[in-house]
Amino acid sequence: MIDVKPDHDGNGVTAVINDFDLGETLDCGQAFRWIRTDENTYTGAFLDAPLTITQNGNSFYFHNTSLEEFENIWYDYFDLGTDYNDIKQRLLSDPTLAKACAFAGGIRLLKQDLWECLCSFIISQNNNIPRIKGIIKRLCEHYEHFPSAEELSLETVSSLDYLRAGFRAKYIIDASQKFSSGIVSLDILEELDTDSARKQLMLIKGVGPKVADCVLLFGMHRTDAFPKDVWIKRVMEEYYPDGLPECTKGIEGIAQQYLFHYIRNLENI
Repeated sequence: MIDVKPDHDGNGVTAVINDFDLGETLDCGQAFRWIRTDENTYTGAFLDAPLTITQNGNSFYFHNTSLEEFENIWYDYFDLGTDYNDIKQRLLSDPTLAKACAFAGGIRLLKQDLWECLCSFIISQNNNIPRIKGIIKRLCEHYEHFPSAEELSLETVSSLDYLRAGFRAKYIIDASQKFSSGIVSLDILEELDTDSARKQLMLIKGVGPKVADCVLLFGMHRTDAFPKDVWIKRVMEEYYPDGLPECTKGIEGIAQQYLFHYIRNLENI
């Protein structure tokens, strides 16, 4: 149960949330529209809904947010209805996952918009986080919001030159055309199992298994999806050559988030 208290003037909401850390969640590579504005505060957006959020221990202040906005947008976006302590208790049976959960126990899986997530991870290919954020920022500034598939389907590679997205521009256009035409859609994907949904997403040019699994995990909350980048491949080779332990079944994607953050920072631990 989350203790939520709106300001008397309706201009903010305070929520006490356990097992949540802004830095670990917003800087772990699952979303690219969040900017740290000071040590404890981030500013970002979900589609056209902006948010500034400040953390003080397990107390979070949602600036300029009504209780209705908190309940209808941010409660779901930050996956506040999921008991992450229960998830971590499951994972503690494996020694490597126990270390990963202890290192970054405040990671939560963001429930992002499918289309925004797909665009973001197409842009993320062979890219670094500052550049990814820059491309997405230019895209949103140009449209004054995150553009829909229908809007982007009218673009050309040359009309997207301002993004400086390189080879990714043609993939963004192909994705937008397939989504706007219904060749790939949320309705179709929701009817499919994870393996079939992955294959459906890979109909889009430039979308391989890793990007497809990122979209399934972060854009559809398919927690059994398991994106494998260079860091996770290293984890699998070193710690799990015979596959993930049984305790991760059905939540492989959440386990991946803990493992990814842990192994990427291992040299600094």
